[in-house]
Amino acid sequence: MKLSARNILSGKVVSITKGATTAHVVVEVGPGQIITSAITNEAVEELALVVGQAAKVIVKSSDVIIGVD
Repeated sequence: MKLSARNILSGKVVSITKGATTAHVVVEVGPGQIITSAITNEAVEELALVVGQAAKVIVKSSDVIIGVD
């Protein structure tokens, strides 16, 4: 698989929570560093995602938002 995205992080799936149509997949990319992705339940099935599996997190975004209190 070749991608144009440059922000690719390797990690491990630590949880998958399915809703009616969307699943939240949590990937640990480092000790205590997690990234959560919202994808369709269909995508979870097509990728055969399971907890404990190695996965890549690919971030492609045109906006980065920062907030402060």
